[in-house]
Amino acid sequence: QVQLVESGGGLVQPGDSLRLSCAASGRTFSFYAMGWFRQAPGKEREFVAAISSSGGSTYYPEFVKGRFTISRDNAKNTVYLQMNSLKPEDTAVYYCAASYSYSDLREVDYWGQGTQVTVSS
Repeated sequence: QVQLVESGGGLVQPGDSLRLSCAASGRTFSFYAMGWFRQAPGKEREFVAAISSSGGSTYYPEFVKGRFTISRDNAKNTVYLQMNSLKPEDTAVYYCAASYSYSDLREVDYWGQGTQVTVSS
């Protein structure tokens, strides 16, 4: 069992940066690929970023490439999402996710509760 707790969300202005953190419980964190999804009001949840268990591979959809960076610290059982040049359309609840089998998080085994990110002037 893995529990995920996100933090770092908030209200920022367009063009600002924000770093989300996701702390995982358990001693098997390094076995899991980790990632982030987001869900805006009235929209389906969408993939934002993923990182392999070792941190050697990362995955992003086109709409965040060059703006978002995912990283992990296996010693701290934590995964991060650095978000730069934020846009109003990045407004959503951001969810941390863990997958034992898939580095690109095509299947997710555990979800966090989510943290709200609002980008508005």
